[in-house]
Parts: sequence; C-alpha cells; structure tokens
Amino acid sequence: MTSPAAVAMIGRHGECRRVEELVAAARAGRGGALVLGGEAGIGKSTVLAHAVRAADGFQVLRADGSEFEQELPYSALHQLCAPLLDHVDALPVQRREALRIAFGLAAGTPTPFQVGLAVLELVTAAGGARPVLCAVDDAQWLDAASSRVLAFLARRVGADPVAVVFALRSPSAAGEMTELPWLDVGRLSGHDARALLAARSPFPLDDRVRDRLVAEANGNPLALLELPLAGGFAPPAASSVPSRIEEGFRERLAGLSDDARLLLTVAAADPTGDPGLLWPAAEALGVDVPVAGAGAAATGLVEFAARIRFCHPLARSAVYRAAPDGVRRTAHGALADATDSLTAPDRRAWHRAQACAGPDEKVAMDLEHCASRARARGGVAAAAAFLERAVALSAHPGSRVERTLAAVEACVEAGAADRAADLLATVSTDALDEVRRARAELLRGRIAFTHPGDITGPSWTVSAARRLSALDPDRARDCFLDALEMSLVVGRAGGVVDEVLTAARAFAPAPTRPDLLEALLVLAEDGCTAAFPLLRTALHGEGRPLWSRRPALASVISSELWDFDTHAAIADWLLLAGRESGSPLLLRLAHAQQATCATLTGDVGEALAATAEEEALADAMGEPPALHHRLPLAALRGRREETLELLHASSAPGGHVASMHWSAALLHNGLADHAAALSAARAATGHGDLFLTGAALPELVEAAVKCGETAEAARALEALTERTLAAGTLLGRGVTAYARGLVTGVEDDFREAVDCLRDTPLRPYQGRAHLLHGEWLRRQGRAKDSLRELRTAHALLSSSGAEAFAARAAGEIRAAGHRVERRTAAAAHEQLTMQQVAVARLVAAGATSNEVATELFISKRTVDAHLREIFRKLGVTSRRQLRDHPGVLGDSPS
Repeated sequence: MTSPAAVAMIGRHGECRRVEELVAAARAGRGGALVLGGEAGIGKSTVLAHAVRAADGFQVLRADGSEFEQELPYSALHQLCAPLLDHVDALPVQRREALRIAFGLAAGTPTPFQVGLAVLELVTAAGGARPVLCAVDDAQWLDAASSRVLAFLARRVGADPVAVVFALRSPSAAGEMTELPWLDVGRLSGHDARALLAARSPFPLDDRVRDRLVAEANGNPLALLELPLAGGFAPPAASSVPSRIEEGFRERLAGLSDDARLLLTVAAADPTGDPGLLWPAAEALGVDVPVAGAGAAATGLVEFAARIRFCHPLARSAVYRAAPDGVRRTAHGALADATDSLTAPDRRAWHRAQACAGPDEKVAMDLEHCASRARARGGVAAAAAFLERAVALSAHPGSRVERTLAAVEACVEAGAADRAADLLATVSTDALDEVRRARAELLRGRIAFTHPGDITGPSWTVSAARRLSALDPDRARDCFLDALEMSLVVGRAGGVVDEVLTAARAFAPAPTRPDLLEALLVLAEDGCTAAFPLLRTALHGEGRPLWSRRPALASVISSELWDFDTHAAIADWLLLAGRESGSPLLLRLAHAQQATCATLTGDVGEALAATAEEEALADAMGEPPALHHRLPLAALRGRREETLELLHASSAPGGHVASMHWSAALLHNGLADHAAALSAARAATGHGDLFLTGAALPELVEAAVKCGETAEAARALEALTERTLAAGTLLGRGVTAYARGLVTGVEDDFREAVDCLRDTPLRPYQGRAHLLHGEWLRRQGRAKDSLRELRTAHALLSSSGAEAFAARAAGEIRAAGHRVERRTAAAAHEQLTMQQVAVARLVAAGATSNEVATELFISKRTVDAHLREIFRKLGVTSRRQLRDHPGVLGDSPS
C-alpha cells in the first residue's frame, strides 16, 4: 500500500529533489536556505514535511507563523529556539543577554543584530553535534522581529551544517526573505491531480465527476481533497480557490452543537495552541469540554493533543471568521482571564483588547505598556501594532491623539511609512496645539523622506521649525538643521537646499551663541572666507564636537574644510562610539567613513575590509549596503564597469548627487577620458551645492585643461583657490597648487604641490601631483626630469590602488621609450574577495576566529572556511605568515 506521505508528494518530484539537495548539502557542511512560495493549499507544508523526513539524523527546529500573533516580538523565534534554550548560558555575555531580553526573560533593550548573532551562534553550535534543519511554516505571518533574525540566520549559514526552509504564500509577503533562494510550488498537472484524487478517494469516481473536481481545484491539492466535502459538484464560483477552501472548512461546522462551536472558536482565538489556556477558558464559559471536544474533533478541523493544532491555517481562519463578533469577543475575554498576567502580560492585554466592543481606557493604557515593553525588546513593529489598537480603544480625544502620534512614530521607525501616513491622516490638525502640530509636521517630513522621489520632507520640517521658533528656539534651530541635512540628500538638484536656507534666514530664531546653522547661513550668503572660521568652531565645539551629535554632517563639513585629519578623527570616534553603544547605525557610518579615509590614503585593503564590515552590518539589519563610500574607491581604482554600476544604483532619488558626479569625474580623469570627466565635473559643480562642490573642482580644472577649455579651468581654479585659502590645510594647498600648475604652466606650482602633499598621508594625491608634474615636464622636452617624476608617480599610484592613474604614468614612461618596472608581488586585496580581505586583516591584526565572527556577523565555521581559502590563495600556512604577508596589513607592495 502506498504510504500517505508518498501520496501527498504526487506531482512534487522537482520540489522534493530541491529540498533533498539542500538537506544533503547541509549534511556535508554546506548550509543554505530555501523559500517555498505559493498560494494557500498548494502544498508548501507538504514539501516542508518532506524536508523534515529527508533530514534523518538532523536536529529539527520548527516555528509556525501565526496570523494572530504577529504583534508579539520574537514569538516565532522563541518557538524555533526553544529546544536550544538550555545552551543559552554558553553564549558570550552580550549575546546571551540580548537573547534573554528578546525572549522576555530579562529587562533591557536588545540590539537586533546582537540577537541575530546570538541565534546564529546558538544554531551553528548545535550543528557541531549534528546537522540542523530549521523549518518555518506560514512565514508570511512571522512577527517582524523574528522575520529579520531568521532571514539573517538563513543568509549566514553557508559554511555550516544548517539548512533553513521557509514556506510562505507570496513574494509580496517575503519581506526580509526577498533575497533568499526561492522555489515556487506550482499547481498540479491534470494527470497528477487525477492521480492524487484516485489515491485519496475511498471509492471510484465517475470520470465526469472526477474531471469537474480537477477543473474546479485548478491544480491546488488541498482544494482537490476538500471540494468534494464542500459541495464541489456545483459550477465553479468566482471566488479564489483558497476562499472556496475556507468556505469548505466552514461547511464542516454545520450541525455542531453550540458548545462545540464555541470550543472551536476559543481554540481559533488562541494562537499558542496551549491546552493549559484552552481548557480553563472553555470551562469558564460553561462548555462541557469532553462532549464538545469530541464533536469538534470529529470535524477533522482540529486535533486536541499536547498542542492544539488545526488541520490547516485556513481552517483556523474559517472557524474564527464564522463566529459572530460577540462570540469572538467572549472567547478572547475568557482567554484573557485564563492568561497569567505576570508571565504573559502582553498576550493577556492583547486578548483583553480583542474582547472590547468599544473604547476602554484601562485596556488602552495596558496596550501602551505592552508597546513600551515591545519597544524595549526591539520589537518596534509590535509596538506600533499595540499602539494602533490602543488608539482604537481610546475613550478621550486627547489620549487618542497622543497615542496616534506615538503609533505613527513607531510605524516610521519600523519602516511602515505608508501605514504611518494613513494613521497620521486620521489626526485633525484643528484639534492640535502648536507643539503637537509641529510634532505632526516633523512626522510628515520623516514619512516623506522615506519615499523615493518625494522632496517634501524638508519643507514639512521647516514648517515645524517655524512653529517652534517662539515656543522652543533651540529646538527650532535644530529642526532647521534637520531640514538642511534632509535637503542635502533629497533636494540638491531641485533647489530644495536653497529653499531651506532661505526659510532659515527669514524665520530661524536668533541664536543664543554662534552655532552651526549660523555658520551655514554665512557660507551660503557670504562665502568661504567668512564662513570657514565659523564652521571650524562649530565642528570642534566647546568641549562637545559636532560629530558627537551630527556625525554625518560633521564628516561633510570636514571634507568641505579640506581637513583630512578631522575627517579621520571623526571616523575613529564613530567606530569607538559605535562599539561602546552597540548602535548599528553608528557602526555602519563608522565603517563607511573608515573606507573613505582608507581610499584617500590609498590603503585599498583597509577600504575593502571596512566596506565588507559595513555590508555585514547592513545585512544583519536587513538593509541594503551603503554605496556612497564604494563609489570613490571604485573610481580611484579605475574600475569602469563597477563604478558605472554603482552610479546607476546611486542614481535613484535620494542618491548623493554631487558625490556621484565627483566620483565619475575622478574615474574618467584616471582613464584619461577627459571629455567624460569634464561633463561629470560640470554636473558636480553646476548646481552651486552647499557642500561637496569643492572636491570636484580639481577634477574640473584638470579635465577642462586637457580638453582645451582654459577659461573654464581658470574659473574653476579661482573657486578652488578661494576655498582652500580659507581652509588653510596642506591638502588644500597642495591640490590647489597642482591645479594652478595645470592652468599657468609654472613649474614652481607643481613643485609646491609635491612639497605640500609630501607631508600628508594622502598617497593618491601625492602620486597625482608627481604625475601631472611629470606629464608637464615631458611636454617641455625635459626627458630625464620627467622620467624621475613619472616613476615616482607610478610607484605611489600603483601602491595606493589608483590603477588608472598608474596606467597613465606607465603610458607616459613607455612613450618616452623606457620600461615600466613591474611590481614584485600582487597585493593581497587583488587575490581575495572583499570579505576575505576583511577576515585576513582582522586575523593578521591578532583577532581570534570567534572575534572575527563577531565583527563580520558570520559563524566561526565560516571564518575558518575563509581562512583556508586565504591561506591557499596567498600561499601561507599560518596566522603569523599571514600577518607578515605584503599588503595584508599596511601598504600594498609596489
């Protein structure tokens, strides 16, 4: 006789093979993930069950998403990790505490990526004893916090004996799992549908009846088996197959006693499936549990065992929705009374809220407390859901407004900007005082800022600043700065920066002391000479530097001041502050700034390592990696295709426009495509942007001179000179000197550039000064002097990763009839992937495998796998040899 499992897999040979391959790879130590997608009833759970059967000898960890439990943060993750909780004490202290807080076992606020690291270590440690399969069904109903962590886990088990399989209904519900490998569980063919029907039907079917059933089911296996029980012989209805399956489940309720229906409703209202809740709740409602339970079980909709399970999520939905509103409220009220207020206060409050027929201020206050607990545990989306329900139950208008604004803030933080906008639209501004109106406008600005192409965020923020000017002048000036920062991202090309500056000039309250806003207004109105001293004062502050409050803006200002030392100090502070606080946002900004500083000094290995660390953090947060620091690195290296791809990816609204064009000009000047460089440099400087124009001016001078646009080059030189004279740094003086040499053809200018830049750590700029001097000397017929400068340029540019500029120097050397010296060895970064560069540098600096795993958000086994590849590629056999390998730490070989 064919087994039920084999019957269930009819028509699923391809899906079976895919999950068997995934499980076999995990058994061999090559982990991976797979998302099974398809409509309700299509067979995802059946394929998931086959994965479990194939995972013989594995430890199987399960979690099921629940439509009624999405508000509870980390609830699904707790399900999955429950068998491993005895091993939590073996985790490092920071991760152990993060997991305990996430699971409500300790007070505090966990860092989401620390929770992800804790789960990664917990699961991969379990994989050391035997392989692990994580099977997650109905993933479309996972709470947001669990979804983020489980997706992070799935992306990080490539070198571990761990397989992760999700089942969810549609790509639109994929959320954090969008980038994971996907397998559509398709409809059964007519042949397979008939075979399944024949195998499961207890009696022979007439051909016409069978063909009608097959047609109605439309390849959906659950529909094929349920429709005969739900009047499947009627003409097909217009509703979808899942809807008709749910109707079929409701049909089974016909003829049940009131007690049996009520028992089923209480079971459907409780997402935990805990008999310890169901039986007391049912008895409190006067249900004769043994009799009602027998009747309910006879429908086949539910199984009453160690855990109450419905035969399918659609069955639970059908039972719950079939009950009248009053009956559902009664069920939730009984479950609330049966839930322990000390061990499960959030679930109890949730049931109480569902039991309310109208406003109830006490329950609304309980939900506010739930939101606070959820936020403290890192569940911002859950906090938003609790607050939204609290709004609905608010009895007093003032409380309703306050809770609505709090819910909007939570939705914005959770990334649910559209839901935030809908909630905010319910607030009547006429009922708000000026402070709350300003708060609402700030929220509208934040919502607009998240929408690509929407440039209204700064104007909403300016409106809030104007309202606060008389009420809270210091806060108002901060809001004008917020608007300005926002406009630098979304509104460069649309004139929004100028609009914000105009509004600030007209409406900002007078400062109590010189501040950053005042310095920026002076910069916009009176220019660099007047503004740069004020900017320097604002940047360094009086005991509290600007970067401790506005690190991104501080970095931009330091670049505008041509102050590399401060830029590097900001990057170092960000890294220290990020590690001390555990803030992923600070750490991401720190790694991006570290990468930028390393690019400017010509340490490509460090730039790649920092980029890999930023990418790892972004992945841990479920966000795309930042691009702004990758652009100048790719451009400096002369990587045309990579730079163009990054430019395309950055060109969406919200991209760093001036930085993009500067990077393009840098790339094309390096490649000696000076016409393209001229076009890009014009775009970078043409909008008169408040910031980032200065860095592009040297590129504009070089491109204009090379293209014969001498008047344009002279104007650009004049603008550059004004900025760098006001800045007063060696970097600014050196770059201006070689730009002036290009325009004037005076050798002393080139010599000044070389002298100034020699005392800076910026080797690419040093190399470019020697290159331009050497090119000029060769054009003057001074071959010997030219060769000396060009060889110096080639050595500096090659060792600092400026490959295209180095190629220009090499071309000049060959054109003069000389041989170009070959480098003795390839730099480590040229032989390794970006993540391998990061691993190599951390290990060479003395980090253990566990420390590297923590830094890069990967498992120790993945670190060891990377090390094996690094050793093989570099021809070393020990960590000491790795430390001594040229280019792993410090300068690349030349």
